[in-house]
Amino acid sequence: MIRSTLTRKLFFRIAPTVLITIAVIGAFAFRSATREINNIYDAELINNANVLWTLLEHQVEMPGIHKSKQVNDIDLAMGNQLAMNEDADDYAEAHMFRAWKDGEIQVFSSTAFPETVPEQRAGFTNITYGGEQWRVYALPIPQTTIVVEVGEKLALRRTLVSNILLNVSFPLLVLCPLIAFLIWFGIRNGLSTIHGLVRQIRSRSPDDLSVIPLDSLPRDLSPLGRSINQLLDKLDRSLTAERRFADHAAHQLRTPQASLKLLLQMLANTESEQERKIIVGNLVASNEKAMHLIEQLLRAARVSHQPMLLKRVSLYNIVASVIGEFGNIIHLKKLEVSLHGNEDARVNADESLLRLMVANLIDNAIKYSPVGGTIEASITARNESWLLSISDSGPGIAAQHREAVFQRFYRVDTPHAEGSGLGLAIVADIIDRFSATIALNATSSGRGLSVDVLMPRA
Repeated sequence: MIRSTLTRKLFFRIAPTVLITIAVIGAFAFRSATREINNIYDAELINNANVLWTLLEHQVEMPGIHKSKQVNDIDLAMGNQLAMNEDADDYAEAHMFRAWKDGEIQVFSSTAFPETVPEQRAGFTNITYGGEQWRVYALPIPQTTIVVEVGEKLALRRTLVSNILLNVSFPLLVLCPLIAFLIWFGIRNGLSTIHGLVRQIRSRSPDDLSVIPLDSLPRDLSPLGRSINQLLDKLDRSLTAERRFADHAAHQLRTPQASLKLLLQMLANTESEQERKIIVGNLVASNEKAMHLIEQLLRAARVSHQPMLLKRVSLYNIVASVIGEFGNIIHLKKLEVSLHGNEDARVNADESLLRLMVANLIDNAIKYSPVGGTIEASITARNESWLLSISDSGPGIAAQHREAVFQRFYRVDTPHAEGSGLGLAIVADIIDRFSATIALNATSSGRGLSVDVLMPRA
């Protein structure tokens, strides 16, 4: 299927509008011209009746004469004059007059109705004679029995209106192709800026994400240009972050891989059973670290691209369920873990991402808490939000590192545990997608770390 261009779409929307406008204007012009011509011709009939009465007054009023008389001399003279213009002859034959006295025709033209057509009432009347419609004006002479009638064919008026409309419409019809060309040219010229913008974007290399200059764009296209620049900026930041992530991931995976390779070589060369057990234990530990790193990398990638399914979720139940999943580790480290707060707390969130966020926070708290330490989780109301606080008794994070730890692969050296540097980065990505906020603070006792997450209520 051939896709229509923007120029063609605009043309086929504008051109019919122009043509319809011309047709509507023509219709109004036709009605206006018809009305004005009718008024003018009616006024002319009134004037002709009065002029005719002035000319025939003495002849019609002569006493004792009741014989009708045709005005042949006038007709003959007019015929000689009309011979000079054949087109005018059509207009002359479309007129007639009759003069009545005492109910009888006294004077009439050669084109007049016979006496079988009765005398018309005073004023204007439309009658049909000989298959044609006539407009007749009857002028009664005051204080007499005389009536002067003048008439003309209505076809004369219609022909005149049609000729006028044709003379006006024909040039418009001839100009229609020119109008269409001018519309097409105007649209093409108006869209040239957009075409230039498209060419500028299309000609760029995949690595060129620099901003588009907005100085040359019209004011109407400035919002589009700004939006494209914002998109390019987001793509640039995203690609930069992905490249950095890939570089860091490759670097981080290289370390456990090298360690595994070295331990395997040592295992192949060792002869002592005790050394072999130690090496196998180190292999298992190194493999677990590598698997944990890979799992965190996959989680980080999933968080950035996984579509969210928002629904009403119980925050309290999610936290309680995650704590239960870490029961074995909590038991081995002899940690004292507590959860308290509002059990009716509900938030709008993607359940899988919310569970992943809470799991990373609990995992960090367990990882950095010493044996026999304490972890406290609480859920409290804060204005129109729910505040989830997870506090541990570990070494905490110094104030100068609290912003940086949300970056990928950033780690604070501690004697208790060594993480992958991805846990809080994943949490930060999820927080951003939930439109929530997170803050790292010192606990009330001054030792350990308190992670405070503020999420809008459902």
